[in-house]
Amino acid sequence: MNGGNDPLHGKTLAVILESLVEHYGWEELGTKINIRCFNNDPSIKSSLTFLRRTPWAREKVEQLYIKSIKKFNS
Repeated sequence: MNGGNDPLHGKTLAVILESLVEHYGWEELGTKINIRCFNNDPSIKSSLTFLRRTPWAREKVEQLYIKSIKKFNS
């Protein structure tokens, strides 16, 4: 995959997470990806700390972002 076709190219995890929270809100995000940092006293900072240490959770967030991009741009 080259950078031109990769929807994650140039996007930091913080930008991805902020976009998802802005679009879905914490509550819906927590139902889509059931991880504690989204459901119990969520914050961008604590979620980023968890996601950076937890590859499977980060992967889920990135996949949701890729699926959601069309919704963000419409």
